[in-house]
Parts: sequence; C-alpha cells; structure tokens
Amino acid sequence: MNRSSILLKRAAGLTVLLLTTLYTAGFAQLGVGRPVGQQLVDGIIAKIDNQIVLRSDLEAIMAQEKARAEGKPLPPDLQCRILQSLALNKLLLAKAETDSVVVEDAQVKSELDRRMNYFAQQIGSEKKLEEYYNKPIKQLKEDLRPQVKEQLVQQKMQEQISGKVNVTPREVRQYFNRIPKDSLPYYSTEVEVGQIIKFAKVNSTAKQATQAKLNDIRARILAGESFETLAKQYSEDPGSGAQGGYLGFFGRKELVPEYEAAALRLEPGGLSPVVESQFGFHLIQLIERKGDKYSTRHILLKPTTGSTDVNEAAKDLASLRRRILADSLTFAKAAKDNSDDKQSGANGGLLQNREDGSTYLPLDKLDPAVFFTIDTMKVGHITPPMPYRTDDGKDAMRIIWLKSNTPPHQANFKDDYQKLSQAALAEKKNKALDEWFAKNRGSVFIEVDPQYAGCKLLDTVN
Repeated sequence: MNRSSILLKRAAGLTVLLLTTLYTAGFAQLGVGRPVGQQLVDGIIAKIDNQIVLRSDLEAIMAQEKARAEGKPLPPDLQCRILQSLALNKLLLAKAETDSVVVEDAQVKSELDRRMNYFAQQIGSEKKLEEYYNKPIKQLKEDLRPQVKEQLVQQKMQEQISGKVNVTPREVRQYFNRIPKDSLPYYSTEVEVGQIIKFAKVNSTAKQATQAKLNDIRARILAGESFETLAKQYSEDPGSGAQGGYLGFFGRKELVPEYEAAALRLEPGGLSPVVESQFGFHLIQLIERKGDKYSTRHILLKPTTGSTDVNEAAKDLASLRRRILADSLTFAKAAKDNSDDKQSGANGGLLQNREDGSTYLPLDKLDPAVFFTIDTMKVGHITPPMPYRTDDGKDAMRIIWLKSNTPPHQANFKDDYQKLSQAALAEKKNKALDEWFAKNRGSVFIEVDPQYAGCKLLDTVN
C-alpha cells in the first residue's frame, strides 16, 4: 500500500495503477483534503460492459498528484495514464463478474477496519474523523464499502492472472543492467526495524468489575430506562456510542462470532446477557431482522489494565530478549511465535514500508516514537521492554530491534537487491497483465466520452 501517492508504473508497455488499493484512494473517496461542502463535478467518462469510470474518480486522483507535485509540472500524459489504469481496473471487474470471482464479506470488513484505523491515525483519532465528516465510523465504512469490495475483487483477478509469476536472480541482474547509469536512483538513509508486541492481559478482578457494571446497566434497562440514553452515557465504542449504541445491519460472519451468536438468539427488542469478545464486554439488543441480515445496538465496556498486567507482558518480552541475545532463538522466530501484532509477527517482526512493500524504511517516514528509539542504537541491538499503546488503545509492551542501517547511496546490485527484485517482479507481472488485457479487451463492450477518446482506453501504452 502506498500512503503518499498513486504509483503509475510503465512496465512492459502498460500503465497499471496496481488496483487502486491504496490508502490515498480511500481518502479521495471519503473526501480527505477536500473542503467540507465542496463537490466534484461528476459524470461518466467510460463504460466497460456494465462497469463505469466516473469523472470524479479521475479528478480525485489528479488532485492528489498535483498536491504531491508541490507546484512542479505534471507529465502531459498523466491524465490519460490514470484514466487508462482506471479503465483497466474496470475491465478486471467486468471479467471477474463473468468468471464469478467473488470475495467474502469477512475479508471486506477486515479491510474496512484496517483502512479506518489508518484514516483515524492520519487525522488524529476516530473521534476527529467522525467530527470532520459529521458521520459515525459505521457510516463512513458503509460509504467506502463498495469501493473496497471492488478493489479486493480486482486484486483477486490480478492474483489469478499474475500470482504465479516469479523472477530469477539472472532476471533481476538483467533488469538492473537495463537501467541507464545516470538514471540510477539515490536512496537516503534507510533502516530495517523489527518489533515484538505483547498485550497487557486483563486480570480476573478487572473483568469481574466490568461485568458487574454492565449487569447493573442491564438491570436499569429492564427496569425501563432507555438503552440508547445509557449507551450514549456509558458505551466505550466510539463509533456507535454517540448513536445510542446503534450498529446497523450486518450479515452472517460479519461480526465477531460471540456477538453474532448472542444477537441471533434474541427476538426483536430482546436484551442479551453480558457477552465477552476480543473487544471487551457487550450488552446487545436486537432491533430487527431482514432476511439474512440483522440490526442491533450495543453497549461496550472494556476492562482496564493495571501495572501488574503490563509487568507480566514485560517479563515475557524480557525472557524472549535474553534468549535472542544468547543466540538460542532468532528474533524472526520469536516474533512469529509470540508477537501479539500478527501483521509484523508474520513478517518476522519487521515493519513494512507501505510504499513499496519492502522492509527498508526511510528515516523521514518512521513513526516518531520508533525514530527516537533507534536514533542512538547500534545495528543488532534490541531494546529492553518499553510501554506501548496500540492504535485501538490497548496497553502493551514491546521490544524493538535495529536489524540494519543503510547510509545514503546510489542504487547498486548488492545493497539494493531486494528493491531491484521487487521492481523486476512488478515489471514481469505487468507484462503478464499486458498479455491478458490484449487478449480480453476485445471481449467487452467499450464506450468512451469523446472528450477522452484520445486517451485510447485499454490500448497498450508504448
């Protein structure tokens, strides 16, 4: 994922927008960076079977590129290159529909949750995000859902087309040798950083206190008090609390299993007992059912963690650190088996560069907390356990490992093999996509607004 710009790559003769599964694309759809109340003039630019390309999609991405250029002139063909990429993505959707390619609702929900967390980080918090758009998180997710589902389908289609493509070291060398020496990129200081995170476990006393409080609220509702009023007063779910606990309609397997099971056991208007999930403790009221979907409201309370809970996490990490430093355990193995952050844990604990997918992070793109931690560290050093708070507010501890620190340099085959390998692979995958598009573009109906006819949608770019 690219959080700074839409990446337009000319590879094997074809401009590919790489799915537009980019966080900035999500921002464009939500209107981040556009003054409240300002609307983009909309209209249909092209039709590819029953898929359409909107002028607002093109203008939103163009606006991002202009902002990124910071006053510098844009390539004269940029608008056409973006439009070609949007059209190619629509062709993927059209063929996915023909081939019955679908994605599960649970995958869409997971991606929506991930993006909302990212948006909230960029703006400052979920509350600020809701205030900016004057909408609850739930509604923002619903607004973004169609776009995210399309992108995941596009991704699945691309995976079917080019997922098995790989490159050999010889092909990477050939790719590097084709780059003119005066065009080799210059890289600033980059680091590889690993982390292992352990959440503070909630002790039984805190759990019992939370359950007791929620049972008291339940008794008040049964005695006649308003569920919505009490949700606004007590619920710790920032997305639904201000809406009286209202979550809206969901289908099967879209909510965590414990919540769904409790909700579906209720009759409309019924009130659940206290239910525990990974998010805390819930009091659930079923509002109505419509076919396979159901709507609910809930009150969420989260048990608080104390110093004792955090200390237990610190002890676990300290033990892991000693074993790693004694060479009885690798950091990658320790992270994979023990880190509560599954994303970095699956990557051997290494943080990932969202712009190119590599593990090399430019210093100016590091989270400030990480930057100031590693600023005086030597390569190979691992910090003692340090307090950490996750994006969703969980108390935790973590250790940080500085794996490498590469000084500024011009790209070379030895030091930058990983980057070159990824670029060579992208070129080869795009060539596979070129061939697929050439084969399939004649099998769909295409209609283009005459204003954009010169862009030659779905033609190969030379």
